Amino acid sequence: MKLFSRKNKTADTGEQLVLLVEGMHCSSCGLLIDDELEDIPGVRSSTTDVNAARTTVRLEEGADVDTAALVAAVQQAGDYTARPAP
Repeated sequence: MKLFSRKNKTADTGEQLVLLVEGMHCSSCGLLIDDELEDIPGVRSSTTDVNAARTTVRLEEGADVDTAALVAAVQQAGDYTARPAP
């Protein structure tokens, strides 16, 4: 796991998915989650808002990323639980 290497968060192309995340306590939690998610092939960027308990994942245009893989990555980052936002 690479810590805190940020990808380009300015691109607006590609699909966007939102995950609801429980168990975060500080901004470092959000950075760890973003780091894990950005390691998944097809993920352009991840932005976690700890206060809102949400993570927004932007995918590469045309990428087919399984939501279960995103949830698993959040759990891999630490003692967190995630589910897709309705």
